Amino acid sequence: MSSSSVSSSGSGSWTAKQNKAFEKALAVFDKDTPDRWHNVAKAVGGKTAEEVKQHYQVLVEDVKHIESGRVPYPNYKTTR
Repeated sequence: MSSSSVSSSGSGSWTAKQNKAFEKALAVFDKDTPDRWHNVAKAVGGKTAEEVKQHYQVLVEDVKHIESGRVPYPNYKTTR
């Protein structure tokens, strides 16, 4: 995700620990889960339901850009 998108939402940037908790919570609480965003926020800690919902929307947009080819692949150098 772009850092500007992440840091501009809610109470600031997300830590690596919060992002990992967010990913795990999305796997547990799918789209059919009642109070999904409340549950995800509780699992993440330090974020509101609205903040995790916005974070998810940014993630969806990033994935769309990647899948559409609008994000170039990095040019990794190989080491020998």
